Amino acid sequence: MTPSERIDQLIAGLPDWRGETLARVRKVILAAAPDIIEEWKWMGSPVWSRDGIIVVGNAHKTKVKLTFSHGASLADPDKIFNAGLDGKVWRAIDLGEADTIDEQALKTLVRAAIDHNQLKKAKKAPGGARPKAPKSQKT
Repeated sequence: MTPSERIDQLIAGLPDWRGETLARVRKVILAAAPDIIEEWKWMGSPVWSRDGIIVVGNAHKTKVKLTFSHGASLADPDKIFNAGLDGKVWRAIDLGEADTIDEQALKTLVRAAIDHNQLKKAKKAPGGARPKAPKSQKT
């Protein structure tokens, strides 16, 4: 079974508002940019990636949580992060049954996460980082 099929199965197994919410945010995430890959990690978590993890989605008893793995490094001009705000790396969006998501703001965050991943990847690539000055040799 592919990761996308597993995510379909997870959503279908959530016949209440959580399935609808997860399906809606999945659609927004995938529409944010081309080439986003769906993965299935950590024994049951949908993960969306492009040049690294963008966001992990989980359905809990009282919320759907979207955790951005490098959220603390992302600008959030629309202030949609509402969980993990004191963390040094990740930030999350917790959605309860009555909550709605600003789809444009979510797309903006997904694009920012992709940009962040691509910048990290470029720095790790050969020639991507600034070269160190040569050490002086003793003569």
